[in-house]
Amino acid sequence: MEAAADEERPLVPHLLPSQDEDSLYTSDGTVDINNQPALKRTTGNWRACFLILGTEFVECFVFFGVAKNLVTYLTGELHESNVDAAKNVSTWIGTCFFTPVIGAFLADTYWGRYWTLVIFLSIYSVGMLALTASASLPLLMDSLHNSGTRHVVVYLGLYLVALGEGGIKPCTSALGADQFDGTDPVERVTKASFFNWYYFSINIGSLLSGTVLVWAQDNVGWGAGFLIPTVLMAFGLAAFVAGRRVYRYKKLEGSPLKSVFQVVVAAIRNYNLGLPEDSSALHEVPSPVEPNCKIQHTPQFRFFDKAAIVTTSTDQKDVAVSESPWKLCTVSQVEELKMLVRMFPVWASMVLFFTATVQMSSTFIEQGAAMDNRVGSFTVPPVSLATFDVISVMVCIPVYDAVLVPLARRATGRDRGLSQLQRLGVGLALSVAGMVYAALVEARRLELARTGKLMSIMWQAPAFTVLGAGEVFTAIGLLEFFYDQTPRGMKSMGTALAQLTVAAGNYLNSAVLGAVAAITARGGEPGWITDDLNEGHLDYFFWLMAALGAVNLLHFLHCSLRYSMHTVNP
Repeated sequence: MEAAADEERPLVPHLLPSQDEDSLYTSDGTVDINNQPALKRTTGNWRACFLILGTEFVECFVFFGVAKNLVTYLTGELHESNVDAAKNVSTWIGTCFFTPVIGAFLADTYWGRYWTLVIFLSIYSVGMLALTASASLPLLMDSLHNSGTRHVVVYLGLYLVALGEGGIKPCTSALGADQFDGTDPVERVTKASFFNWYYFSINIGSLLSGTVLVWAQDNVGWGAGFLIPTVLMAFGLAAFVAGRRVYRYKKLEGSPLKSVFQVVVAAIRNYNLGLPEDSSALHEVPSPVEPNCKIQHTPQFRFFDKAAIVTTSTDQKDVAVSESPWKLCTVSQVEELKMLVRMFPVWASMVLFFTATVQMSSTFIEQGAAMDNRVGSFTVPPVSLATFDVISVMVCIPVYDAVLVPLARRATGRDRGLSQLQRLGVGLALSVAGMVYAALVEARRLELARTGKLMSIMWQAPAFTVLGAGEVFTAIGLLEFFYDQTPRGMKSMGTALAQLTVAAGNYLNSAVLGAVAAITARGGEPGWITDDLNEGHLDYFFWLMAALGAVNLLHFLHCSLRYSMHTVNP
């Protein structure tokens, strides 16, 4: 058996007899492109992450290049109203963060993260081609300028892009985290920094799209504004594929959702059985991938423990073979489901955070359009104020990594400084502060508008800055939290669940906008959000968002005190 194992392991040139061969390979089960144990020296770590971060930069440059100015495109080119455009933008952004559930399922179950990225990057490119056509063809064919055909092409392109996002958003961060061996103390600490720099690359793409690309859209034309990111996306796909030999790959472990459903079905089937007093009597077998890796039993949600009740007196190995997995599950399977259930209250608390941040892509831009956008000799497009959000993120990430974490580490004794839940809570508090400030600015803007004066658009900058700082804590912390706390075979799905909070936040924003518009416009009243914001009360809407955020923060604090992190036996 030992000889056979040696034959399967690739030969390492110049390996001295005294060297520990195992230390040259990763210990977390990752393999290289040839399905051989991954060499630490030539695969993974930052050498692979640079390519993955580059792919994420390209995706974000393209995505934000579309998203940031989309409300302007819909109102100016397709002649949609302010409310309809804001709702459509929120719905589309929400879909971009909902489709990752589909991509994550395919990545974890069938294709793996690499091939999922290749396929969905290709779909994304087709969507961008459709958007480019929607902007370019009307210049050649006047009959298409205001036709229904143009609407169809625009929304076809947008939702192909949304589908493409489904494979990219859950897989880039998870594939990047896979490049660090969790059993190696040095690489494990480095992985925590990866999530910070992953979000940093997102915001570099956002910064350039909010300045260079928005300028091209406003001054050169929408055809060029969509063509540039389309070409860049094609280059990004080629570069990502070129790095396939340096990536580390996780082996697929079967459908993670199937395992979850098996626990639910088995627990229901064993409903009438009594639980043993000693949890060690519950069914457990070693993992086929890492034999010594088991998840500790927890006393919460004891109903699901019924799925692991052994109903025969046969040996454990015989039970594993004879019993249907839909009637008998292992303790580890049960605990994986418990992890997902335990995370749900935290997940729900994050939805309103993203309902607040999506204002930067909708109502903040409409607010900026009603302000004085002249700054000295420059004219600042309202969408470009989002640059302050990006700058805030880019400044706060290095400060967080280099200053705050070491200080917090000395105070708390934790490697990461703040706990993941503490980090999320700080971000929620900052989002409430950002909405309070936005409400105060809008109230002042309305006062000036009644006297015929315009308020400088630069008063919006602090709102973008505060929300950007909130993203450093909450958006990054959420990715790290879900990657760490989801079961080992569901890492892409864990990332997708984190992205799903963004989708839910955007869908909730669309629903709130529609409800506010319908309720406040009754009886012939103009409503809070009108095409002419000077006739409405957008400040009331911002106050509503701040109040909802404050209640949500209290809910999160309650949930975080009750939450317990899962542990895995080494």
